[in-house]
Amino acid sequence: MAKIPKKRAQALDKVDRQKRYTLSDAAKLVKEVAYAKFDESVDLAVRLGVNPKHADQMVRGALVLPHGTGKTIRVLVFAKGEKEREALDAGADFAGADELVAKVQGGFMDFDRVIATPDMMGAVGKLGRVLGPRGLMPNPKVGTVTFDVGNAVKEAKAGKVEYRVDRAGVVHCRVGRLSFDQQKLSENAAALVAELVARKPPTAKGVYVRSITLSSTMGPGVRVDTSIAYGTAQEES
Repeated sequence: MAKIPKKRAQALDKVDRQKRYTLSDAAKLVKEVAYAKFDESVDLAVRLGVNPKHADQMVRGALVLPHGTGKTIRVLVFAKGEKEREALDAGADFAGADELVAKVQGGFMDFDRVIATPDMMGAVGKLGRVLGPRGLMPNPKVGTVTFDVGNAVKEAKAGKVEYRVDRAGVVHCRVGRLSFDQQKLSENAAALVAELVARKPPTAKGVYVRSITLSSTMGPGVRVDTSIAYGTAQEES
């Protein structure tokens, strides 16, 4: 049996695995038990009572977190003419049409988010095998296929995150960094939970939010009281 490193063992000892913390207390504890020497990402994992095998129970979307993600997002936009200029004026790092498609086909991947105008999707479709596995393929369901490229770029730069339930019924999403204060982390996490509750599929039966866990990249998970999901939803409405 592998030996648990001393720092991780000390972190685990500080987390009561039987307790369900408030979101604010969970954010505080995640910061306290962190031991890595870099500014770790803080992620929220929410297990939902859905069956992703059924299309009508797929939970997917995007939202702009109140305090962003703490990461500088490099945005690439496939657009031409006036829309290309609009994207660059809004802060896009790269924008172009067929020549940019060819550049990505050639191996260029120095970007974190891809946005495309609908008229470019025929050409962008050729990049499915490159962008798809990396979760970068533009999709109208999350607002990355749009003629309003200026607003889409600004939202991406402001900290818009995409989420999608995985095969196990869990949504994993970044909600900030350890350098964020407790309030910013809890408010970002609360916004994501509220979004997921609002996206509950009509066909989902039984308990919808089954578990919520907040953790940093290297730190242990801290379990959150799931009642916060419904309290958050009521506060947001």
